[in-house]
Amino acid sequence: MWFKNLLIYSLKSWTDTAESLEEKLAEHALQACGGLEMQTQGWVAPKGEGNPFVHAQGQHLLITLGMEKKLLPTTVVNQFAKARAAEIEERDGYKPGRKQLKEIKEDVLDDLLPRAFVIRSTVRAWIDTRRQFLIVDAGAASKADALVSLLIKCVEGTGLSPLKTKLSPTVAMTSWMADDDNPPQFSIDQDCELRGRGEAGSTVRYVRHSLEVDEIRKHIEGGKDVTKLAMTWADRVSFVLQENLQIKRVSPLDVIREQASLSAPDEEFEADFALMTGELGKLLDALVDALGGPLNASPQQ
Repeated sequence: MWFKNLLIYSLKSWTDTAESLEEKLAEHALQACGGLEMQTQGWVAPKGEGNPFVHAQGQHLLITLGMEKKLLPTTVVNQFAKARAAEIEERDGYKPGRKQLKEIKEDVLDDLLPRAFVIRSTVRAWIDTRRQFLIVDAGAASKADALVSLLIKCVEGTGLSPLKTKLSPTVAMTSWMADDDNPPQFSIDQDCELRGRGEAGSTVRYVRHSLEVDEIRKHIEGGKDVTKLAMTWADRVSFVLQENLQIKRVSPLDVIREQASLSAPDEEFEADFALMTGELGKLLDALVDALGGPLNASPQQ
């Protein structure tokens, strides 16, 4: 249940209830890939088939984008196209030209698509209606973009934009390390990346390495900024903060794992979601505060 990566968006004009959102998502449910379709996407139930498209718990809504994609490697298409071109050459006595080869490849693709393997993947998102946040569990922006685009299509009038803070994460992280001054409730862990300014700036990475303040400070004085920093919040959740305010490698620590283990098996999903939204909501409050508060910007519709 716990999100591993957080891409955070500010919501504008969000008024939908779980019930109204359910109706809108149901109109764009995931459909299986048809015979000649390469991929499809649509909403699926977070708790599995037969359950609602929106899992609601108080002011928190959980939704899931599903994607089906056919696996048809280019090498396989080329192999069949080459064999078919050879048959034509043997039959007609001449090699197919460029235009005919293109047509052969398209015909092969049409023949193979209905028999291709289909893989399904999902991207989850948590809507915090009190904080007016959309948090997408995605390590890559492209996956989040697919979910955000379809959500905007489903919920007309709602604007979304990446969360911005008054202090950029890079400026804040560099200041914390240069001054050896952690923000309240946060401690610094053992992963850090510093990058020189400019396009050709050199990069220094520390991985599971003790971060010596004097050594880090010398890199900063030499013109490098901190672009990634591993941190722990309140001895409860560890994570890596990135320069674009993306949060990666989110991991609940032992005190939270112990709480989660107390749940009965049939209540595990509900309990995990409540625990995650409660803890990560407070973490985000503390982090945004440490970054000077939210920067008021008009989300794009």
